[in-house]
Formats: sequence, C-alpha cells, structure tokens
Amino acid sequence: MNKIAIIGAGLVGSLQAIYMARKGFEVSIYERRSDIRDAKLVAGRSINLALSDRGWKALKGAGISDEIEKIAIPMKGRMVHDVEGNQSFQPYGFDDQAIYSVSRGELNKQLLIKADEYPNVQFFFNQQVKDIDLNTNALKIQDLHTKEASEKAYDRIIGTDGAFSAVRLRLMKTDKFNFSQKYLEHGYKELHIPANADGTHKLDKHSLHIWPRGQFMLIALPNIDGSFTLTLFFPYDGEVSFNSLDTDEKVMDFFQKTFPDTLPLIPDLLKDYNENPTASLVTVRCSPWHYQDKICLMGDASHAIVPFYGQGMNSGFEDCTVFNDLFEQDDWEWDQVFSQFSAKRAPEADAISELALRNYVEMRDLTANEQWLLQKKIERKITT
Repeated sequence: MNKIAIIGAGLVGSLQAIYMARKGFEVSIYERRSDIRDAKLVAGRSINLALSDRGWKALKGAGISDEIEKIAIPMKGRMVHDVEGNQSFQPYGFDDQAIYSVSRGELNKQLLIKADEYPNVQFFFNQQVKDIDLNTNALKIQDLHTKEASEKAYDRIIGTDGAFSAVRLRLMKTDKFNFSQKYLEHGYKELHIPANADGTHKLDKHSLHIWPRGQFMLIALPNIDGSFTLTLFFPYDGEVSFNSLDTDEKVMDFFQKTFPDTLPLIPDLLKDYNENPTASLVTVRCSPWHYQDKICLMGDASHAIVPFYGQGMNSGFEDCTVFNDLFEQDDWEWDQVFSQFSAKRAPEADAISELALRNYVEMRDLTANEQWLLQKKIERKITT
C-alpha cells in the first residue's frame, strides 16, 4: 500500500484525503494549526465562500455533498446597493441557477469529520514541516507544542498547505521551478450583520449583496444562523483607505457617506472594524506542480487567487476531481498522474486567476454602471 502524506488539513487537503482514502491508500495528514473541530470558529479571519457547480461535483465524488447542502444557502444573483439605498437584483442565470454561500470553517469541519471516518486516515495537528529530503521523500517535522523534531518518509507527498506553502518552498530550490506572487493594493476586513431577534436575515438571504463604490466595495454573504458575513475590500493606502481611517469618527463618517444603508445593520461596526484583522490579497503562480513521482502541489499551494471570481475554493476542489480521475486510466503510474495533472491544471488555473482579477473591476465598478447592466440584460435575453 502506498503511504501518502498530505500537508495541510484545510479545504483541499481534507477533501483530497477523502479521495485518497476511498482508493485504499494509507493517508497521513499534517497540519500546522490545531484541530479546528475542537475550536469555536472566530470571526474576522476568512471570507465566506461561494460554492459553484465544479465544487459540488468534487463534493459529490467524495460522497459528502448531502452533508454540505445542510450548511449552504443558494444565492440566485447579486443584489446591488447604491449610495441612496436603492437595490437592484442581477440574476446569475436562469430559473434556479445559483451559487451557494458556505462558511469556510464549517465546511472545513465537515470535511475533516468525513475524512476521519476512514480507518486508513491519520491526523497530526500542530506539526510544522521544516524541510523535505528529496532523496528519501522524508518530512522533517517539528511539533509546535513540544518543540520535538521528527522525520518520516512517505511514498508520495501532496502539498495542500496554502498560499505560503512549505512544500512549495522546498520545490522552489529545485532546478527549473517557476514561481511568482503578486499582492493587490487592496486588502479586506470582515464585518458582521447579526440576525434579527427572531433569527431571520436582515437582507434577502438568496442574494450576494454588493455595495460597489468604484475603488472599493462591500459584499455580504448569508449564513445559516440568520447573520451575514460582510467584507470590506479597500485600498491599504491613499486618501480613502485603511490607513487613512485611523479614528472612530473617520470610520463612522466614511460609512455614513458611502454605505449609509448598512449602518442600522451593523451594530458592532466600530468593534468589528478595530478588532478584526486587515488581510492581504495575493495571487500565486508556479510550475511545474510536481517533482518527479514524489511530490505534488494542489489548491492554493500551486495557484492562490484573489476571491473576486468566487472560484478559489472551487478551483482547488476541481484539482481533487481531475487528480483522482487520472487513476481511472489503465496501467497508471504515479509519475504519469503527477505530470498529467500538472500539465492540465496549471493553464486552467492561470486563466481563472486572470478572470478573478478582472471580476474585481466588474464587481466594484461595473455592477453600478447602467450601460453594463443593459448589456447583461441583452446577453441573458439572446441566450434564452
């Protein structure tokens, strides 16, 4: 039996573990953080996610889609809020076509629970990968609690450890490995719209709400508890920016002038704004995604993208689908699986990355542009 180490127990790592376990491989998952199943989820640390058809396909293939449907809310279009508080709905498609809002933390929990059901899956939390011996394929690991160092060799290593991947860092020291990363001049901060007293949503729960304002915007995605996760995408520097809003008075004045209809919805605006971290937005590209028949990168470790196309998680989940479909070939070999996966997915991920960057302009600028709205209506009309 092939012994496989998966580095990173996030969304892609936990889903890939399920796929590998279902194929009978012995799977060890190493995660630098503590087990999120034991922790209360903390607001302010991640964007809500939009699950699309490609993501659902991967979840169905792993036999977990029914569980995820219970924590997902369908969003059938964008609800655009202008400065005067007027709202206009822009459907994503026809009839019941929708994307689904889901909490990153809750989704990750469900994937970990599912992976843990397999007897051939082991978890190792609070374990940091310090290095990889490419000759023996041995992980050099440090326990972050005890500081004890250890080393263990595996037949294959799959790096799903995010945009700042330790596995990718090791591959960057190999010959002909290409890598780039680029940060946006904008960051994001999470805010919170609580539920009504009766547990209902304060806004239409079947819409992705957008407040487009040119160089910045707010978006809100519904949660199953009646609340909304509200995210401010905003420049770091400039006349109107995170750095310029440095007092409570400036924050309140900015929201009063720019997003006036949100003020009654966010009772803890100042608390959220001051206490929740400002996070950066980075695009990562690299190639190839594999090293011989030993190591392969997936998800953000190989192709981190900005969140404006709603496809970061979906693209990572599609990695799992494509990777595992390659085992359906007759007489497959690991080097063949790794090389074909890298050759197929890298160009597709680059294309999605470009679309994500373009969609940021669309979301913050064009969703409030009358000519663009007319164009979209015509496109929907002629494709019926």
